Amino acid sequence: MLYGIDFLRTKLDNKRSRVKTRYSYYEMKHVALDFQISTPPKLRYWMNVLGWCAKAVDSMADRLVFREFANDDFNMNEIFRMNNADVLFPSAVLGALISSCDFIYIMPETDDLPKLQVIDGANATGIIDPMTGMLKEGYAVLDRDKEGKTILEAYFTSDYTEFHYANGFVEVVANPAPYPLLVPIINRPDAIRPFGHSHISRACMSIVDSAMRTVKRSEISAEFYSVPQKYVLGTDPDGEPLDKWSSAMSMMLEITKDADGDTPTIGQFQQQAMTPHLEQLRMFASLFAGETGLTLDDLGFASGNPASSEAIKASHENLRLRARAAQRSFGSGFLNAGYLAACVRDETEYRRNQIYQTVPKWEPIFEPDAAALSGIGDASIKLSQSFPDYFDEEKLKDLTGI
Repeated sequence: MLYGIDFLRTKLDNKRSRVKTRYSYYEMKHVALDFQISTPPKLRYWMNVLGWCAKAVDSMADRLVFREFANDDFNMNEIFRMNNADVLFPSAVLGALISSCDFIYIMPETDDLPKLQVIDGANATGIIDPMTGMLKEGYAVLDRDKEGKTILEAYFTSDYTEFHYANGFVEVVANPAPYPLLVPIINRPDAIRPFGHSHISRACMSIVDSAMRTVKRSEISAEFYSVPQKYVLGTDPDGEPLDKWSSAMSMMLEITKDADGDTPTIGQFQQQAMTPHLEQLRMFASLFAGETGLTLDDLGFASGNPASSEAIKASHENLRLRARAAQRSFGSGFLNAGYLAACVRDETEYRRNQIYQTVPKWEPIFEPDAAALSGIGDASIKLSQSFPDYFDEEKLKDLTGI
């Protein structure tokens, strides 16, 4: 049973706002809610930015470098290389980390290899098969005008693909593959949320909002910290009033006695301290680092001397575990996309179990330094003495990336 394009169109409309919210945090365009307690009215809509969400996503995405497919019996590597793999893979990984799911759209070509296009989670959706990670049916907006209105949309099934144009014209194209030509690339899927979870979690957004409010309060306090408030008591009410700005900035201020010979009392209010704001910002940085697997050094709070490669790995253990999990889920999505692209290229409905020996290969999450390479070399020699020919060029490349 197919749900149809109207159902999927409504489903995308319901999810689109959530994806746009994540992108606003990533692009540092989100305005944090002001409590309107201590902020002057003129500054309530002043927007300050904080790039922690972008830092968290980029730190993960930059470590997920796809290399190739091993045991590539269907020559899927060629299809990806002809589709600008150096941009295709990073684009899909980055978008999936932000929106929880990106899609790869496979376009058949009559005289050439199929073309692959990455579509973000705000413009595509579908009904997923949890057994294979493929879609049972899919929907994507392929083109929008400058105002965001749909110009071209596509409805995908295992038998055909419908292209719906803004003028009402519908074009139906036969599908040579056994699944819809729209493949999800999912970050951290589970049984409850098969389309995964965004790396920018609700906790990340809440912490960043609190940190942005702290930065705004510190900016306001800095003005009072730079020019402390002063006061003058006992001035003559009939005398000429002081110019407030000139009095605050003057090198020498003269205040004469009144007719009775009394002099005014000059004082200064206690100067505001910046330390509470800095401590609060550091607290939020610690919370954000714990949520995303980063360290305070990553967020701009230097904690000591430069660390070694092993120390960096140890401090980023949570980030490494998350990257490993992302490699497994993204690798499955890329394999599905390559499988369908091979079916389109050869115009043959290959069976899914024919590619079970094809394995996605990734570059090491952490590039080893000289000390790590020395340790790997010693370990490989000892293992080779016990298990001859165990370490070949491919296994060493998986460990070292070279």
